[in-house]
Amino acid sequence: MEIISDTISQYCEMYSSDESETLHKLNRFTYANVLQPRMLSGHLQGRFLAMMSKMISPDDILEIGTFTGYSAICLAEGLSKNGKLVTIDNNPELEQVVRTHIANAGFEKKIQVIIGDAFKVIQTLTQTFDLVFIDADKTSYHKYYDLLINRIKPGGYIIADNVLWNGKVVNEVELNKDKDARAMDAFNKKIQTDERVENMLLPLRDGLMIIRKRTG
Repeated sequence: MEIISDTISQYCEMYSSDESETLHKLNRFTYANVLQPRMLSGHLQGRFLAMMSKMISPDDILEIGTFTGYSAICLAEGLSKNGKLVTIDNNPELEQVVRTHIANAGFEKKIQVIIGDAFKVIQTLTQTFDLVFIDADKTSYHKYYDLLINRIKPGGYIIADNVLWNGKVVNEVELNKDKDARAMDAFNKKIQTDERVENMLLPLRDGLMIIRKRTG
């Protein structure tokens, strides 16, 4: 199920700021060399993540699910002068790709790449976060959320990717067949009923749940 047609997506990209040359090369590299390249955030979603980060000017960002590093680079664009981004992934095969493109983007001192189990890694981190981006295993979204909600600064944000799961969350047949679709549907319902936050489900690409922790 196409949430937005290719024609509309291309039009939106045409009238959005260009991705950097480094991001453009990373996009092309991912599609040419890496399995499941659609996991990459891409031009339009990448510009949205960069814009959100620039609006917040965060000191501390956490990303769960690095893939080839595209979204981490986008998010790092908005970091405060002394800000840092920690990105976690469990795939060591892509580590060198990630580090190379982060260096090419000039963010090697801003972005810390950690390869490992996100649940274990998060528990070793001591900072609180202004912004968290979750784009990892779908059945664990609720666990990441529970682990992190008390470590989000008041007024801070969590952005969760793929919450429409190719439109399957509104299809009863697909919900019965697809555990990831059920997980996304359950996660969306969990956020909607959590009084600690305010939220908006944005139908950009495969769906982004924008979650803001209330300040009082």
